[in-house]
Amino acid sequence: MNFSGWEIMLVVAALFLLFGATRLPQLAKSLGQSRKAFKEGMREAEEEEAAERAKLSKASAPQVNQLSDEALAEEMRRRAEAKQS
Repeated sequence: MNFSGWEIMLVVAALFLLFGATRLPQLAKSLGQSRKAFKEGMREAEEEEAAERAKLSKASAPQVNQLSDEALAEEMRRRAEAKQS
């Protein structure tokens, strides 16, 4: 979509007529603040999601390949006792 100079001038003139010269800077400022707040919210949501994923990976049961034979046998005994109780 390519806009010619006349089309852009027509849009700007319509904006001046609709909102007035004093409201346009306020409108642009509020649009910028809204965009900034949206980006900040998205960034915070991504950080929370990453922190939650990290927390879940740390809180999970120990991996079998990370345990020694004795620790593995103890874990199996503990789970068998918990299952019987």
